[in-house]
Order: sequence, then structure tokens, then C-alpha cells
Amino acid sequence: MTHADGARTAKIERTTSESAVVVEVNLDGTGTHDVSTTVPFYDHMLTALARHSLIDLSISAHGDTHIDVHHTVEDTAIVLGQALREALGDKSGIIRYGDALVPLDEALAQAVVDVSGRPYFVHSGEPAGQEYVLIGGHFTGSLTAHVLESIAHHAGMTMHVRLLAGRDPHHIAEAQFKALARALRTAVALDPRERGVPSTKGAL
Repeated sequence: MTHADGARTAKIERTTSESAVVVEVNLDGTGTHDVSTTVPFYDHMLTALARHSLIDLSISAHGDTHIDVHHTVEDTAIVLGQALREALGDKSGIIRYGDALVPLDEALAQAVVDVSGRPYFVHSGEPAGQEYVLIGGHFTGSLTAHVLESIAHHAGMTMHVRLLAGRDPHHIAEAQFKALARALRTAVALDPRERGVPSTKGAL
């Protein structure tokens, strides 16, 4: 939410029988990050998301990773989406749309976002078998799309993510997170020429 001092921040906590998650965001930050989910590769991805979006991000999560990291990864993405939505408030003054192409060595990913209030997710381009790869010993390749989709749905955003090239599973995942980061950086930024909510409907 937008506070009296103009800061667009949020803190969301969620506890279930499977995980406990606390997420804090500041949309007008510098990309500072304090991320601990007990899933090392996921920490790496979320750190990249913060650094390249310039959204300050504090995440503390733990859960039943002795069963599978899926619950902790998914629940963290859900809470991150909720925090982004709350921090955006009524979305007054934002640019709204963001588009980024990001390379990582041989990998190339594109992310396009619309802070529309309408959750939608489209994902394409990963090579066959990427969803089954275990990255860093814990993070299944299929979780990349699942995380992005969970963020989109709970943030109330339309998000299209396409992998245009890539061989290395690590690079394939990381290029997508970084592309989302750069698209978000643009979309949530304040437009000095925008005097209200950027929609002909008057609300997003």
C-alpha cells in the first residue's frame, strides 16, 4: 500500500501445515535483498529478481522440504505475489506495462507484464525435458513456470514469458527470472506524466 510518506511497501505472512512464509517488499527500493527459503537455487533466483527489478525484497520461508521443496517454493511465490499486489495499492501513477528481453550466455528469455488486475499467465519455449531437470540438487525445472504463474495470479498481473533460446537448465531458468525482473522494474515504476490510474476504466 502507499503510505503517507509515499513509500509503496507491503509485508505479508502466511502459515500453513506445509510452510511458513514472510515476505516484505518495497517497490521503490534499490534491489536490496535478504532471501532465505532453505532452497538454495530458489534463493539465487529470488535474489536475481530483487536485484534486477530494483524491488527491495526480504523473504523468510521454511517448510516440509524433507518431503519435497514444492510446497515451500509455491507458497513463497504466492505470498510474493500477494505482497506485490498490496504494495501497488490502487496502481495510480504506474507505467503499467513492462517488456524485457534478457540473455544469459546461450539462453534468451522475454517477459511481458501488464499490471492489469486480471491474472493471466502464458509460458512457452522451454526445451523438452526442462521440466524434469533437477537444478542445484533441489529445484525441479517445472517449478520455474509454476513460480511465475503463482506470482502472476496472486499479484493480479497478466504475464507472458517466452524462452527464445537456451541449452543449460540453470541459464534457462535464470534468464526467465531476470527477464521478469526487468519487465516488473518498468511496469511498477511511477510515470511522472501519469496523473491517475492508467486505464480508460479508471481502475485496475
